[in-house]
Amino acid sequence: MSRGRGAPRREPPDGALPGPRTEAAAARRAWDPGGPYDLGRTLRVLGRGPYDPAFRVRGGAVWRASRTPAGPVTLRVAPDGAGRVGADAWGPGADWALDRLPALLGADDEPAAFVPHHALTREAHRRHPGLRLARTGLVLESLVPSILEQKVTTQEAYRAWRLLLRRHGEPAPGPADDMYVPPDARGWCLIPSWEWHRAGVDDKRASAVLRTARHARRVEEAAAMELPDAVARLCAIPGVGPWTAAETLQRSNGAADAVTVGDLHLPGIIGYALTGRRDTDDAGMLELLAPYEGQRHRAARLILTTGRTPPRRAPRFPRGDIARL
Repeated sequence: MSRGRGAPRREPPDGALPGPRTEAAAARRAWDPGGPYDLGRTLRVLGRGPYDPAFRVRGGAVWRASRTPAGPVTLRVAPDGAGRVGADAWGPGADWALDRLPALLGADDEPAAFVPHHALTREAHRRHPGLRLARTGLVLESLVPSILEQKVTTQEAYRAWRLLLRRHGEPAPGPADDMYVPPDARGWCLIPSWEWHRAGVDDKRASAVLRTARHARRVEEAAAMELPDAVARLCAIPGVGPWTAAETLQRSNGAADAVTVGDLHLPGIIGYALTGRRDTDDAGMLELLAPYEGQRHRAARLILTTGRTPPRRAPRFPRGDIARL
C-alpha cells in the first residue's frame, strides 16, 4: 500500500500535534514582532491547499515541513501569550530554520513603507496591521509548486503537489505525523514519467520542474538577489515565466513589489475592487497599482483581504485529469 493511501486521518484537537508522537523539540526560539502581528495571514500563503502534506494549521499554530540546506526540518510556530511568537523545531535543519525565523515571520518586511492611495486599501491596511510578508529564503521549495499551478485549476495543482510529496517526499522529522518534506533537487529529478502522469502533471510542467531541479544551485542564488535580478534568473529557465517567478519570489524573498501578471483572475479582482469595472487586464491592473510602486504585491494582498470580487458570469475553468488518459 502506498504512503498516500490508507485509513482516513483523524483530526487532532485544536493546537495539538497532527499525529500521535510526542517527541521533545530539538530547539526553540521566540521572536518579538514589536507590534500587531497576524501569524495566520503572514504564513498561510506558504500552504498549498487545505491538505498540503508540508503545511498544517491547528488551533492558531502553524506547522511547516521544509528542506533546508542543512537538511529536513519540522517547524511549529505559535503565539506564546506574551506578545511574542514562539517556534519549536525538529530535524537536522532545526538550527538553520530557527536562525532565520524572524525573516520567515516577516522581520525584514517594511509594512510602514506602504502608503494607501485608495479608500479600499486604506481601510484594508487599517484592518490588518499585523500582515507581514514572509521570507523563506528557499527558492526551489516555492518554485516547484508554482510551476505545478501553471494553466490548471488550483484544485488540480494542489492534488498534484499532495500526491508527489506523499509518494516521493520524506516523512517530516519530529512529532508531525502525516507530514512530508519535499524532495531535494535530485529527488525531483528521479521521479519517473509515469508518476508525473499519475499526479495529473503534463509533460510541459514536469519538464519545467526537472529543469529547475537540475539548476537548483543557481535557482537558490535568487534568494539573495534584488527583485529584477531574481526575476531574470528564474525566467532564464524555459518553462518559468513572469507569473511563476512572481509567485515564487513573493514567498522565498518576501518581495513586496512582485506583482503577479498573467493571472486569470487577479486583474479582474483588482480592477473591480478599485474601480467597479470587471474587464481589467494586466495592463490596466499595473496602471491601477502604479501608485504603489515598490509595494504592489502588498497592495494586491490587502485588496484580496477585502473579499471584494466581481460576480461570476462564466463557468468555472474546466478541470482536466490527464491521469485518466
